[in-house]
Amino acid sequence: MFEVEKKSMREVYGDCLIEMFSDYPNLVVLDADLSGSTMTKGFSKKYPERFFNVGVAEQNMMGMAAGLAAVGMLPTVNSFSTFLSMRCVEQFRQSVAYTNLKVVVGGHYGGMSDSHDGPTHHCTEDLGIIRSIPNTTLIAPSDGEEVRGAMKVAFDCDGPVYLRMCRNPVLAVSWKNDGFQLGKGYEVVPGTDVTVIGVGIMVGRAVQASQELEKENISCRVLAMPSLKPIDRDIIAKAAAETGAIVTAEEHNMYGGLGSAVAEVIVEEAPVPMERVAIQDTFAESGTYEGLLEKYGLGVSHVVAAAKKVLKRK
Repeated sequence: MFEVEKKSMREVYGDCLIEMFSDYPNLVVLDADLSGSTMTKGFSKKYPERFFNVGVAEQNMMGMAAGLAAVGMLPTVNSFSTFLSMRCVEQFRQSVAYTNLKVVVGGHYGGMSDSHDGPTHHCTEDLGIIRSIPNTTLIAPSDGEEVRGAMKVAFDCDGPVYLRMCRNPVLAVSWKNDGFQLGKGYEVVPGTDVTVIGVGIMVGRAVQASQELEKENISCRVLAMPSLKPIDRDIIAKAAAETGAIVTAEEHNMYGGLGSAVAEVIVEEAPVPMERVAIQDTFAESGTYEGLLEKYGLGVSHVVAAAKKVLKRK
């Protein structure tokens, strides 16, 4: 039974920072004046000596994280995804990734989830940007509970990790999995006619689409792909070979993200027809989150339509 989760990704993230401090005593949390949004505020109250609010200075924050990591601390930097993946991408690339330092980047309000603040605060390019930087691990959990497992893996990684999270509660899907594993996707819904591979909130929408397709006697397999780098090549190739058609679904620009990553695997391992559900290379305006998702082609109906198109069914 799929239901909307009780806690959002950011809420689980905030809880985990507090819970995990005893296991990671070198943890240091940095925030760019958004602790009420990123939910690092709980950690700041419980461990004020390990929390630093750097203000609206993301580039400085990333540089500070590099310095802390270089002397053996475990820093997490927190802000909206758009600022961390673009405003301070040079500092992340040069000071963190190039030197392969252990820094966990908490990218909050991914996609269009900061809906009312408009395109300056939306983040629909980060997966492509971060995926292209060497030494970097890229994780985009499917729901809040998956954040818990992803954080443990991120804290144990040797190099930099970018963790992309949505603002709002979404459909809980990760209970279908035994636990987050780096480099692994997993099956959420079995199916034989077509496979929809989702990332982030779009996994839940793919589940809903599979339920609609079932009414039309279309058996739709749904895979969750929370690990984008490294990506699970085996499960993608297996799904392509077994169902013969692939659809990707992501809250991201059509270039550089999940669709591009899966297409690379498909063309090399198991060429089959493929469609992509993504933002069609445009900026979005301000509005309600659900309204924006629907307007920019990320509704359940869009996933259904893509599955029918790849199968050449009306």
